Amino acid sequence: MRDHDYWVYILTNKHRTTLYIGMTNDLQLRLWQHRWGEKSGFAKRYHLNRLVWFEHFRDVNDAIACEKRLKGWPRSRKIALSKKQIHIGWI
Repeated sequence: MRDHDYWVYILTNKHRTTLYIGMTNDLQLRLWQHRWGEKSGFAKRYHLNRLVWFEHFRDVNDAIACEKRLKGWPRSRKIALSKKQIHIGWI
């Protein structure tokens, strides 16, 4: 299996009231899509365009496992994880 780049990330909105966990193989493009509303769905509906956490993976199965694990966490644990990341600001 070839190694690639995969990213698991957490987005929130301006008031940090809603969280979104996603996975992509092109983080820069995906953030642009979220910022400009190119991706319809949950993130667009709740204006989630602030990146608060991300992690890089070389194996897609590891990235998928991380995404699923994070989605199963309670909100408080997701917030604690996002606070460990250096503040990135608006995308």
